[in-house]
Amino acid sequence: MFDPQEHPEQWEQHWRPHAADRQRRGRLSTSIVPVRFHANQEKYVLTQSSCFGCILGYMATATHGSAIVFPKEAFDPLATLESVREYKATALYGVPTMFVAELDLLAHGAVPRDGFQYLRTGIAAGSSIPSELMRKLHKQLNLTELTICYGMTETSPVSAMTTTDDPIEKRIDSVGRLMPHVQAKVVNPSDWTQTLDVNQRGELAVSGYLVMKGYWGDEKRTREHLVPDENGVLWMHTGDEASMDEEGYIKITGRIKDLIIKGGENIHPLEVENCLFAHDEIKEVSVVGLPDERYGEVVAAFIVRRDGEKGNVSADGVRSWVREKLSHHLGMSKHSQVLRCVQRLEC
Repeated sequence: MFDPQEHPEQWEQHWRPHAADRQRRGRLSTSIVPVRFHANQEKYVLTQSSCFGCILGYMATATHGSAIVFPKEAFDPLATLESVREYKATALYGVPTMFVAELDLLAHGAVPRDGFQYLRTGIAAGSSIPSELMRKLHKQLNLTELTICYGMTETSPVSAMTTTDDPIEKRIDSVGRLMPHVQAKVVNPSDWTQTLDVNQRGELAVSGYLVMKGYWGDEKRTREHLVPDENGVLWMHTGDEASMDEEGYIKITGRIKDLIIKGGENIHPLEVENCLFAHDEIKEVSVVGLPDERYGEVVAAFIVRRDGEKGNVSADGVRSWVREKLSHHLGMSKHSQVLRCVQRLEC
């Protein structure tokens, strides 16, 4: 069992609870984000009860005169899909793991494939959305106008969002452009005073009306993440690695602290995960770095196989797939590991 007293630094960095003290104007303003997917008179099926669900779900229905359906008190993929069919829902919310669970039920015939023709839009958020997952949602659930929201509780919660009018590649591979009256920059993770150029990867920082006041009762953590620039403007440093193109589209490439440095090469877990998620025999995947005497770190993957005949992928098969699909420095060599290749995730 983890003991915070024995590992105070890890406790402070990863597990210590912290509450964001948000401003009312931030919550009210971001409740209008459904404008970006033309949300008037929608029938939402809501599966989230966090800041995502509260602001973009409950409040959005109030500001847009929409109906809202709660399938159950807690997330249940079967109840969610049944509600979509029963109430002819047009919008569906969720985080990646929720959508994966719903697609898995469809793949195994637990729910008929008819009854989803009314679905068209909704929001995917909460963590990085693999582009391959977006393609599957477009094709299998008819969510052809599904949007992606990016943000964090500390930013009330949406900083950027795709729209239904964005080019398909931008709706799949980016988190869209900034919301009105929001500023963002990509900075050097080692030197926050250095703003990087277009299309360069660095840490994303956000500023504007939506930024929280601070972490409740935690001035030290507030000072670490909410930092003023030379003009006194406060910037929320997200900890996310990102790049921004010439048109203002933001692409999230992972968490700064999750970056794997193998023999001096920077490897982004999200890129490897997205590659593996495209494999027909893989249901879920998580990629991390493990200490290694020779390379410093090596790539390790936790794999959840699909059930049935399509769940026969092997560790060697995983390595071959990545080597074929990704460039050599991102590939999983013989020194890489597939830690779990099982029917369900083991911790």
